[in-house]
Amino acid sequence: MTRLIVWRHGNTDWNAESRVQGQTDVPLNDLGREQARAAAPVLAALRPDAIVASDLRRAADTAAALAAVTGLPVRTDARLRERHFGRWQGLALTEVAERFADEYARWRAGDPDPGAGIENLDDLGNRLGAAFRDAADLAAGGTVVVTTHGGGARQGVGHLLGWDHAVLRSVGSLANCHWTELRHDDVRGWHLRAHNVGPITQPALTDAV
Repeated sequence: MTRLIVWRHGNTDWNAESRVQGQTDVPLNDLGREQARAAAPVLAALRPDAIVASDLRRAADTAAALAAVTGLPVRTDARLRERHFGRWQGLALTEVAERFADEYARWRAGDPDPGAGIENLDDLGNRLGAAFRDAADLAAGGTVVVTTHGGGARQGVGHLLGWDHAVLRSVGSLANCHWTELRHDDVRGWHLRAHNVGPITQPALTDAV
């Protein structure tokens, strides 16, 4: 049984401002660094065998908090970056709604390819899914923590589970510094064990979908 922990990075100023980050390299703020420090010992108790992170600072620095507790190195993988949001990157969502009204409406409705240079959701899922599989292969039968981003985490998890866009839209987003737990075995393949778990959250186990 291989366990994959998909961990979203801590808070940033752009998160707090509802500003579109995408692949812009925005650092953690003080709250984000504290969130990472609080989550690190909880994840360390799972006895990870490897840590892999997006190369964007907010994810890499979140992973570094776990590395400091476990002594494990952090491997970086650019495929774990957030969805590229094209011409929206750097804009507040209120600005996006004003300047890109049609594309914004399509995005809100779940269109996988809303325009404005935004990365297609299928491409995003394929990219993250491949990175998740390669990370899991680093410690087959063990535990791997992958530190990534909210949108990328959702699509990558959905890709591994074989869920379509409609199903994924019904799943709540990961909060900052919360994680999803997946497991893999030769009988069931990939399956979901817990979602949106944080330092003070009890991991509700589920066999759903």
